[in-house]
Amino acid sequence: MSSSYLPVTNDSIAQALEAKTPSESISILYRILENPSSSPEALRVKEQVISNLSDLLTQEKKGEELRSLLTQLRPFFSVIPKAKTAKIVRGIIDAVAKIPNTSDLQISLCKEMVLWTRAEKRTFLRQRVEARLAALLMESKEYSEALTLLSSLVKEVRRLDDKLLLVDIDLLESKLHFSLRNLPKAKAALTAARTAANAIYVPPAQQGTIDLQSGILHAEEKDYKTAYSYFFEAFEAFNALEDPRAVYSLKYMLLCKIMVSQADDVAGIISSKSGLQYVGPELDAMKAVADAHSKRSLKLFESALRDYKAQLDEDPIVHRHLSTLYDTLLEQNLCRLIEPFSRVEIAHVANLIELPVSHVEKKLSQMILDKKFAGTLDQGAGCLIIFDDPKTDAIFPATLETISNIGKVVDSLYTRSAKIMA
Repeated sequence: MSSSYLPVTNDSIAQALEAKTPSESISILYRILENPSSSPEALRVKEQVISNLSDLLTQEKKGEELRSLLTQLRPFFSVIPKAKTAKIVRGIIDAVAKIPNTSDLQISLCKEMVLWTRAEKRTFLRQRVEARLAALLMESKEYSEALTLLSSLVKEVRRLDDKLLLVDIDLLESKLHFSLRNLPKAKAALTAARTAANAIYVPPAQQGTIDLQSGILHAEEKDYKTAYSYFFEAFEAFNALEDPRAVYSLKYMLLCKIMVSQADDVAGIISSKSGLQYVGPELDAMKAVADAHSKRSLKLFESALRDYKAQLDEDPIVHRHLSTLYDTLLEQNLCRLIEPFSRVEIAHVANLIELPVSHVEKKLSQMILDKKFAGTLDQGAGCLIIFDDPKTDAIFPATLETISNIGKVVDSLYTRSAKIMA
């Protein structure tokens, strides 16, 4: 950076943007910022300079320079309104977030800004930066620290009754508890977010986020029909805003269809007008799973899991439900294969289903314990012995019903005799 500053004018900005290289543009913009002028026009132009500088540094992937810029701007923040300061600070933090692999830098930057906002007594900005910090800590799987931060923050925001921020924090708390597998607390936090959202106007993106989280929690409770309707609402909101989360909402919609054994609907949803906009690996993965489910083919299912590992196995929400689906599909296939036999070698069953013997043996023993069928494993001979289904004797239910009816008659006679004696 040159020590000589440039005049704070729109012409200077134009000169910077017309520079031959991004490095030259950045250098010129820094020189404009160094100008000590603090007239209303100069402050307005400097805000534009900061915006352009953030964009250029993001393009050049200079995360550390963005962090230094935020520190350098602190004297400037003392001469502009607090609302504009908050907008600039959040804008620069967002700019750092656009640079790949900067999670640690973002956490460090947010912690720095929290300390500065505390010292400057900028409560409004501090609360928002702390909420962002909690979200980053959750993404980094530092759940304990994130939960501690959120617990103190939610009390403070409830006291101030900042409904919009409260929706953000409650929603974040719901996601955090869900990550910790605490479903009751996740639902309670989501209910709190909905209650706060009902009292104010909530931006469509935020409403979409609430619906998405609602769908995830309902799916976790195996209520896939309700989950589908929430995912659909989220998809509609994100699709209208061209938000990248639309494809995930659509993906979870397809997951719900598969889980309620309506896999045939998947192809129709993908080929619809809105679905065609998002054709890609995410939807291809769900289509492969739907095909495997329709054909009741474990081989196709495992092939889909292998081919689309990033889209299925590494997505924790999809992975959890597909594990359940795989188990169900495996049980159905095993029941179908062993049905004709009274005694069969486990190796033969494994060969028919094209899975390792140890895996099949383990699953069969689990199914026997869960009373999916009556049988036993003869591990010495390596055989499965299937028993005939025990026939229930009709005399026992009939006897119980007769005794129950006699009991009612006796009670009725006792009531009548009591009235006569009275």
